[in-house]
Amino acid sequence: MNIDTIQEEIIDEFSMFDDWMQRYEYMIDLGKALPLIEEQYKTDDNIIKGCQSKVWVHAELEDSKLVFTADSDAIITKGIIAILIRVFSNQKPQDIIDANTNFIDEIGLKEHLSPTRANGLVSMIKQLKLYAVAYQTQLN
Repeated sequence: MNIDTIQEEIIDEFSMFDDWMQRYEYMIDLGKALPLIEEQYKTDDNIIKGCQSKVWVHAELEDSKLVFTADSDAIITKGIIAILIRVFSNQKPQDIIDANTNFIDEIGLKEHLSPTRANGLVSMIKQLKLYAVAYQTQLN
């Protein structure tokens, strides 16, 4: 599935909920299903800077596609990174670099986060795209 299709799927899923309490619960469930990062990658090098909570992300290239794993010490943040990984994992680095993230505004995520969590969200997207740039450079 391509990035746009996955983003549309997420928009549809979030539109099923009536209020943000239900959406938060859904995000927490997504976080619980997150493919967890191996303990060996829970290092300072893999912590996303700019997040209030600790968020670790690891990327590997498999068959010319980036595969992300992650974890966080906060349940909402874990849900946020789970959504981003669902969108960007198993995609070609160039597709990740070129992708827009309008779906975040469409589901209303940024406006329902505290300012520090919203900054963390931006940092997470930036870090995932930086991994894509680094791996795309290797492929060229």
